[in-house]
Amino acid sequence: MMKLDAALQCGEVALVGAGPGDASLLTLAAAKLIADCDVIVHDALVSDEIMSMACSDAELVFAGKRGGKPSASQQDICETLVTLAQAGKRVVRLKGGDPFVFGRGGEEIRALAEAGIRFRVIPGITSGIAAPAMAGIPVTDRHVNASLAFLTGHEAEGKSRMDWQALVAAFPVLVIYMGTRNLLAIAESLVSAGMRDDTAIAILHAVSLPTERQDYGTLKDVIDGCLQGESPSIVVIGDVVNERRQWR
Repeated sequence: MMKLDAALQCGEVALVGAGPGDASLLTLAAAKLIADCDVIVHDALVSDEIMSMACSDAELVFAGKRGGKPSASQQDICETLVTLAQAGKRVVRLKGGDPFVFGRGGEEIRALAEAGIRFRVIPGITSGIAAPAMAGIPVTDRHVNASLAFLTGHEAEGKSRMDWQALVAAFPVLVIYMGTRNLLAIAESLVSAGMRDDTAIAILHAVSLPTERQDYGTLKDVIDGCLQGESPSIVVIGDVVNERRQWR
């Protein structure tokens, strides 16, 4: 069986989860591969602290995707990974959080597999779990919820695939990635679907980093324009927010 932290072979790509930002929350395999590769193709959400762990002669390729701003297309990123691997480079594809949780890692491994490129996946701590934990919010609490939904805020745009009534009926707690840009539409949709407008909400930006910001309120605060938060953020909605206990 492959050791996850084994040295990369020439022409191999590792999809590595960088976690929420603080380098101490990296996995051991992630830290080892970041420090020993030829090229790092990295997202905008990877912290400077983690990028500083790269080998001094590693090539750094920025492939950040920011909503509403010019960025590399996913096809371009996939083609870059294939081209680098075919050139014999040992490649780390470094992605904030976990590669497979709203990180488009699935698209990248499919492109690599179709090109016959050897690859491995190093999971990371996903921000939807890490950010609430660092803020002292338990995303599951036996007194509050027996289910939990992870959503992407981009789904609130245009023709959404979300069944808001089903979500409200089934999930007492929602964790929304990239949720601030469409937060008003999300809040209005949830209240229209039957969620109480006094339901607690947390907006967590850059948690674990020096630029961290936490904002708290209710869905009504969002609808009234009193609560907006900073992008990008993890948004937690549900009574577990009221169970938070600051520990840092």
